[in-house]
Amino acid sequence: MDVLGLVKAFNEILWNSFLMYALLGVGIFYTIYLGFPQIRHFNLAMKYAFGPAFQRKKDGEEKSKVNSFQALATAVAAQVGTGNVAGVATAISMGGVGSVFWMWVSAILGMGTIFSEAVLAQKYREVRPGGAIGGPAFYIREGLGSRWLALFFSIAFITYIGFTGSMVQANSITVALTTAFPIEPWVIGVGIALVVGIVIIGGQRRITSVAELVVPFMAIAYILGSLIIMVLYYDAIPHVFGEIFSEAFSTKAAAGGAAGMAIKYAIRYGVARGLFSNEAGMGTSPHAHAMAEVKDPAMQGFVAMSGVFITLLICTSTALVILLTGVHTRSGLESTAITQEAFDMVFGKVGIIFLQVSIFFFAFTTIIGNYIFGEMNVRSLFGKVGVYIFRAIVVGSVFVGAIFAVTFVWEITDTVTGLMTIPNIIALILLAPQVKAAYKKFLKRRTEGELD
Repeated sequence: MDVLGLVKAFNEILWNSFLMYALLGVGIFYTIYLGFPQIRHFNLAMKYAFGPAFQRKKDGEEKSKVNSFQALATAVAAQVGTGNVAGVATAISMGGVGSVFWMWVSAILGMGTIFSEAVLAQKYREVRPGGAIGGPAFYIREGLGSRWLALFFSIAFITYIGFTGSMVQANSITVALTTAFPIEPWVIGVGIALVVGIVIIGGQRRITSVAELVVPFMAIAYILGSLIIMVLYYDAIPHVFGEIFSEAFSTKAAAGGAAGMAIKYAIRYGVARGLFSNEAGMGTSPHAHAMAEVKDPAMQGFVAMSGVFITLLICTSTALVILLTGVHTRSGLESTAITQEAFDMVFGKVGIIFLQVSIFFFAFTTIIGNYIFGEMNVRSLFGKVGVYIFRAIVVGSVFVGAIFAVTFVWEITDTVTGLMTIPNIIALILLAPQVKAAYKKFLKRRTEGELD
C-alpha cells in the first residue's frame, strides 16, 4: 500500500470508527446535561447573535473591541466552506435521501457542544492590547492544567491552518473560478495570495470587519438563490420532506447490501456531514467566540449556537436544491458536480457562475477566518515574530494550493483536523461541570434582572 493509501486507511479509522461517534456523543451528552438549551432558549441565541448587528458603538467605546455579531461572523466564515456544497451532495449520493434528516439531528446536537466550547473560550481567554485571544489551547492549558495537551492541539491546529487547510481551500477557489471563467490557475493563485495577504496583515480587527461585511452577504445570497429553485419546484416539497423522513428510518436493502444497511449509511453520512459543516467539537470556532466582549460567558455560548443554525440553513438549502431537481438520481455525477447540475438545470450558465462564485466566497472566508484562529495559537507559542512568519507561510500555501493539485493534502487535512479534535473532546468532557456552573449562573443572573 502506498503512502496515500495508508493515510486514507488511517483517516477511515480515525473519523468513521472513532471521532464521528465521539463528537456525536459529546453533543448528546451536553444536550441532556444542560437540559436542551438549544431548544429551550433558541430565542436567546437569535437575540444575542443578531442584536449587536443593528447597534452602533457608543461614543468612547473602544473600536478594537469585537462584539458578538462580529465574533459570530468570523466563526461562520471558518465554518461555512466548500463542504456545505460538495459535502452535502456526497452525503446524499452515498447515504441516500435519509441522510439529510440525520444531518439535521447532528446539527441540533452540535449546538450543545458548541455552546460549551464558547463558554470555555470566554472563561479562559486572555485580554491583550491588540484584542482578546483564546480557544482550546487556552482552556486545555489553564482549565485542565495540561501544557503538553495544549501544545499538541496548537501544533496540529497551526499545521492545519498554515499549510493543509489553506492549500485545499485555495484549490477549491481555483476549481470554482476556472469552471465559471476562462482564467489561468497561476493568475488566480497570485490574486488570492495578494487579497489574503492584504486582509490578514490588518490583523484581528480587519479580519473581523471583512467577515462582518462578507459573511452575511454570501450566506443570504446563497440561500436566496436556493429559495428561487424551491419556489419553482414548490409542488415537490411535500414529497421531498416525506422522502427524507421515511428514508431516514428505512430498513430496505441498500445497493449491494443487506436489509437494514440503508439506515446505517443514512446515519453515517448524514451525521458526518452535519459535524463537518458546523465543526462543533473540533476546536475551530471557540477562537472566534473568545474575542467577543459580552456581559456573561453563556451569552456567547448562545451566539455560537446560532452559528451552527446558519450552517444548517446553508446545508439544507443545498440538500433541497439537489432533491427537488432530482439530480441525485443521475449517474456519473459526484461531489460539487451534483449541486452544479441542479443550478445549471434551472438557471443555465448563470446558475453555474452563481454557484462557483458562492464557492469562491465560502472558501475565501474560510481561509481568512481560520487564519485569525491560527494566529492566536502562533502568538501564544512564538510571539510577534512568529506571527510574521506564519503570515508568510499562509500566503505561500494559498498560492501553492491554487496552482497545484492537492489530492494528497486533502487526506492530510483530514488527519490533522482529526488529531486536533481529540484533545478538544477530552477538555470538553472533563470541563463539563464548569460549563454547567456558568450556565446556571447565567440563568440566575437573568432571573434577577442583571442581564437583558
